[in-house]
Amino acid sequence: MASHVIVLDFGAQYNQLIARRVREAEIFSEVLPGDTPAATIRDKGADAVILSGGPASVFEPGAPTMDPAVFELGIPVLGICYGMQLMAHLLGGRVIPAARQEYGRSRMTIQRMVPLLEGLSSPSTVWMSHGDIVESAPPGFQVLASTPTTPIAAMGDPARNLWAVQYHPEVHHTPEGQRLIENFLYRVAGLRPDWRPAEVIDQAVAQIRAEVGEGRALIALSGGVDSAVAGALAARAIGDRLTAVLIDHGLMRADEVDEIRSVFADQIDLHIVDASEQFFAALAGVTDPEAKRKIIGREFIRAFEATEQALGPREVLIQGTVYPDVIESGGGQARTIKSHHNVGGLPEDMRFRVVEPLRWLFKDEVRRIGTALGLPDRLVWRHPFPGPGLAVRIIGEVTREKVAIVRAADAIVRQEIDRAGLNRQVWQAFAVLLDIRAVGVMGDQRTYGYPLVVRAVESLDGMTADWVRLPPEVLDAIANRVVGEVPAVNRVVYDITSKPPGTIEWE
Repeated sequence: MASHVIVLDFGAQYNQLIARRVREAEIFSEVLPGDTPAATIRDKGADAVILSGGPASVFEPGAPTMDPAVFELGIPVLGICYGMQLMAHLLGGRVIPAARQEYGRSRMTIQRMVPLLEGLSSPSTVWMSHGDIVESAPPGFQVLASTPTTPIAAMGDPARNLWAVQYHPEVHHTPEGQRLIENFLYRVAGLRPDWRPAEVIDQAVAQIRAEVGEGRALIALSGGVDSAVAGALAARAIGDRLTAVLIDHGLMRADEVDEIRSVFADQIDLHIVDASEQFFAALAGVTDPEAKRKIIGREFIRAFEATEQALGPREVLIQGTVYPDVIESGGGQARTIKSHHNVGGLPEDMRFRVVEPLRWLFKDEVRRIGTALGLPDRLVWRHPFPGPGLAVRIIGEVTREKVAIVRAADAIVRQEIDRAGLNRQVWQAFAVLLDIRAVGVMGDQRTYGYPLVVRAVESLDGMTADWVRLPPEVLDAIANRVVGEVPAVNRVVYDITSKPPGTIEWE
């Protein structure tokens, strides 16, 4: 029987990322609610359990908890962040609010070497995101590691095979995090790698065929890798019963509609619908980010419904939704960060049944599938672009004038990144237009123009991100071109915020 790991979900933004890391170690994993009974976990034949992080404090009324009998199943348990705090809280340790909340990189020093930490550097870089700490470990636990602000960064009870870390080994910005997870799976739990992710393509194709049946479907095509991979899977599943539709909401990047037409027109039944007037009218006067996202989600569906009426009956709408969209929109037990137009922004009264074959995957997984499906590299490695488009890169009301400004500046940012040969090293680079004015001087005259924010981040999956240390000459070229070629902008600033605490996009 194949190895089986269960991840208990306590509302973490990263719960599926933990499961994905386990799959990368070629061991099957699934995510279940945090309060899943121990008997259910036993009946599923789980070989190990991982407790996810989460946004709550163990002190909050109604804070997520778990069946303590899980610790008595006789299988290894690894707690991560909130999972560590909950483990300590339930087993007799002491959890307190941290004197200083810890977000981002920290340096961890190993105090006691155990199989869980074997091969890790000391000190090593770890990624923290927590407001509480374990002040004293439960009876039977040993303190294994610490950071300058977290005295117990890792703990373990070898006799009961219970282990925990305060940091997030599952995120890209903990460089040796995968090693720790594999140590838990291979050295602590004694599991063997016996699961292959190639099954994802066959599973996705089968899902689409089952959902669409003998009918016809629309694919929401944007030109990005997510929708392109979803389209390729759908074409493999249902062939000429698939119609691709691009809704041009007037919020696309420079020349993007023409590029999409050139890539896809000869490969799929493609319809491009100019709905920009509809979107700008709906967004007029709206400044709240959540309201903007929900309006765009609603108008997308209305535009697809109108297109479906013109083309003939299509019961199914296929979308390239990926798991970060679901997480940030409050999917599962995670708290809402921002509603993505294709998840939290969908109207309740839409006529379509939505099929999302990539819903539980991350960007790097989607890219690997795209390559396996034969999609060109220039499409597979495009920088991510949000479905709401430039609307979420404009702080405040969205107008045609502001869209034109941020579109021109965004094109310059991407051109200079590409010219410097950094396109593959940078996960995402773009421009954000602020809803304020700043005084400047040009040609010995006073100006009162918009400040523009340049954002460039590196990431693996979009769940965490760090700002890119762009060479000064690249930043200089961007700033000079923007203020010289975009008349409404007189100041350029660079965003050096990681995720967390920020998000990649500004809205």
